[in-house]
Amino acid sequence: MTCPLATRPGFAFSTRLKVRYAEIDGQKVVFNSRYLEYADVAVSAFWDASGLDALGSAWTEAEFHVRHTEIDYLKPFVMGDEVQIFIRIDRIGTSSLTQRFEMCHALTGALHCVVVMVIVHVHLPTGQPQPITGAVRAALEALTKNRA
Repeated sequence: MTCPLATRPGFAFSTRLKVRYAEIDGQKVVFNSRYLEYADVAVSAFWDASGLDALGSAWTEAEFHVRHTEIDYLKPFVMGDEVQIFIRIDRIGTSSLTQRFEMCHALTGALHCVVVMVIVHVHLPTGQPQPITGAVRAALEALTKNRA
């Protein structure tokens, strides 16, 4: 079956998942913490599809940690729903990225949840923020220009 929601304005990437029994709570809706897990699954697929692995060690040695997350729950998902998660980079700062996730019902197109997440590029031995530079910055900037 073809998804009627293959694209969303402003987003060049999406991935899909199906709500499983283990993800629902006593009210039979997706438990609120699962939305962050959905964002994590989606961003892993985003990075895999981004082509940044071609940068070799410049990318694989880059380390990003979550600094801040905002979640706007608009409508719950229930067991069996298919979730289409759209992802983009909204902003690249000196040492951070702001990512936006829009979680829609894959069949109806209804927007259910918006997650905005700030991740910080860190120097792993010290845990301190460090600037995003060189090939990594250039590749990330190219991703912000490739919006549908």
